[in-house]
Amino acid sequence: MSSHVALARQQWEEGNRRLESLRDPDPSLYRALLELADVVTGELRGRIGQTFTMDELTAEYERAEDWSREAIDESEPPVAWPRHLATVVDAAFHEYARGATDYEP
Repeated sequence: MSSHVALARQQWEEGNRRLESLRDPDPSLYRALLELADVVTGELRGRIGQTFTMDELTAEYERAEDWSREAIDESEPPVAWPRHLATVVDAAFHEYARGATDYEP
């Protein structure tokens, strides 16, 4: 695994941990952010498709801040969502990575 993929995976795992840490103390925020992660996942599916490699996913991650912000904005998000953008994007990429043709746990 290349170093840029390894670094991206660390960021995705951390974002997923941040999201999951909200499950019990703030279930309404957790559900709202999970819905936003689904928005990002849907946009990601349209951008790279169902068949992709970890390198391709990592390359898309480098461009994700702009397009994910736009996609979320269009989804009628909760008021305070921008401060959670990194968590939402990282969690979405963490989940989507499992579908990569060269994914290794």
